[in-house]
Amino acid sequence: MKVYIVIGFLLIYQFSFSQTIMGKWITIDDETGNKKGIVEIFEENGKISGKIIEILDPQQRKQQCSKCEGVNKNKPVLGLQIIKGMTKKGDTYEDGEITDPKNGKTYRCKITLVGKDKLIVRGYLGISLFGRSQTWIRQK
Repeated sequence: MKVYIVIGFLLIYQFSFSQTIMGKWITIDDETGNKKGIVEIFEENGKISGKIIEILDPQQRKQQCSKCEGVNKNKPVLGLQIIKGMTKKGDTYEDGEITDPKNGKTYRCKITLVGKDKLIVRGYLGISLFGRSQTWIRQK
């Protein structure tokens, strides 16, 4: 009987661990449908953050965020922290921001985990209705 209880707890733990957004995600361009890069999502000071750890197009790897403002101005896109300050609220992560290195703009952000290997990442202004979404796939 004790063995079944231990196995049950292990299965519950494994299921809840696999339902996290932490890890490495392949970004898919919402305009072209092409894979663009890999973002690592991690916890930092109790908040969820993410940074670009790989750019898949070799010609873009040395690109700088020339349109970014503030501390990110002219920083390399590779290594750039693009997600900041996210907190978990139910099934989504909200109250943070995401920077688009292509145009240098920062938007409010909402991230929803779909299954265990797919994220819907939405950047928006004001309310979520005015924005755009990308699908990211977990890197295995």
